[in-house]
Amino acid sequence: MRYAVIMAGGSGTRLWPMSRASQPKQLIPFIRGRSLLEISSDRLEGLVPASHRYICAGATHQDAILEALPAYTGDRYLAEPTGRDTLNAVGFAAAVLHSLDPDAVMAVFTADHLIEPVEKFQKIVSDGFDLVEQHPDTLVTFGIQPTHPATGYGYLELGKKLTQGDARQVVRFKEKPDASTAQKYLASGGYLWNSGMFVWHTGTMLDCIRRFRPENHTGLMKIAGAWQTPDRNKVLESVYPTLPKVSIDYAVMEPASKDDKVHVAALPMDLTWLDVGSWPSFADTCEKDAHGNALGTTKHLLHDTRNTLVASNDPDHLIATIGCENLVIIHTQEATLVCHVDKAEEIKTLHKLVGEKVSKDLL
Repeated sequence: MRYAVIMAGGSGTRLWPMSRASQPKQLIPFIRGRSLLEISSDRLEGLVPASHRYICAGATHQDAILEALPAYTGDRYLAEPTGRDTLNAVGFAAAVLHSLDPDAVMAVFTADHLIEPVEKFQKIVSDGFDLVEQHPDTLVTFGIQPTHPATGYGYLELGKKLTQGDARQVVRFKEKPDASTAQKYLASGGYLWNSGMFVWHTGTMLDCIRRFRPENHTGLMKIAGAWQTPDRNKVLESVYPTLPKVSIDYAVMEPASKDDKVHVAALPMDLTWLDVGSWPSFADTCEKDAHGNALGTTKHLLHDTRNTLVASNDPDHLIATIGCENLVIIHTQEATLVCHVDKAEEIKTLHKLVGEKVSKDLL
């Protein structure tokens, strides 16, 4: 059977001060009044049955997420006691689903993407399900057709064309490149952006974890073994925090691409895709004025101002500027951020400093 899991963890520190521990980025209603998690969930309508859709996220955010998306109550909210990176989040979901359904084919999505058109997205994902159902030893990843030499994404290096539709062999996973390397990737035509979305048979993924990361596998199997017993929460809370912290790409997908027991295939997604992980990417979702200013607030007065993002979570608060250019200006009740757009990646460092030098209550 087909299942879908939305990974909704992550702290969203590059979207501080609006993204906070109490309201992480996936729950902020800043995309035309809706949250990224709501949009991600709606995108699955018609793709898999409602009863086969899950969310994997932190236990600390369970109440807030279920208030926003009550359809995921009960066993369909996989609550991580603490964040242990993507291998364990993915492995947790795969282990649980495999214990419930040994024939489970599982799609993995993230909660911070905007993807359009939805109909085309669903067709490509359905092709991924078909490929895995026909070839259970295949791990499918979805690659985004690059539109510019982005340095903020990982890349998939493509190999030979496979016999199934548009699928291509993945030769290797590349880390985020510098500008000149990204330009070479784009010019070659042999690379896709790594979207972080996948489809695989849960048994195949768990076998890969067993072979490549046996310590993680042992812990995940303990959790799965207790899942349908009264000891579920006790085992989860004692074992999960001990799992070695590592990403799914580094731990499984990279070694699998060189392994002779499985195949790694990429399906290109030639559609509009935006990873809303920073304020500059959020600006791409906003209405723009005649001077290129991104308007993330309804009350603003921008005089002699160009290419600047203004955003507030208070509809009654006025943001007024004079002579500004290429800035990010974010207002919340507790904190205001002003930075040059070229320094937006350093907000993650600033977030750490706020906790160390001002107050952890602002994180």
